[in-house]
Amino acid sequence: MSTFPSSPFGFDITHSTVLDLMSNAKGWEDRYRNVIQLGKKLPNMPKELQLENVTISGCESKVWLQHKVVDGVYFFCADSDARIVRGLIALVMAAVNNKTAEEIKAFDMDGYFSQLGLIEHLSPSRGNGLKAIIETINELIEQA
Repeated sequence: MSTFPSSPFGFDITHSTVLDLMSNAKGWEDRYRNVIQLGKKLPNMPKELQLENVTISGCESKVWLQHKVVDGVYFFCADSDARIVRGLIALVMAAVNNKTAEEIKAFDMDGYFSQLGLIEHLSPSRGNGLKAIIETINELIEQA
């Protein structure tokens, strides 16, 4: 199995970094631009990790999610074929990557996205896709 690419999410870019960035945004267009820019910082998942069994159902776009656990800490590698979805994945990765299961469970993801001011601007399919990504992560940490 290929190793995960190095990611700034959960290290240099945390949920606090994202909240600060979004709090300085002037309107929805600025937030949208920030989401796209964060998505560009998401490392591309190596093709050999983009397996059919790691796609997330519930997303209209293709979304792949892999994880590994090292000494109780979760590391994720995720990707999508859609720009805005890559950005949404980046927002999630900022909150969950490089965290323990307990830290991930304790994190208020709904509150986080509410603070970001994005949910009301997402199409229903993107909102459902975002929920599917978060649910998949929660299922993965429950299996540990």
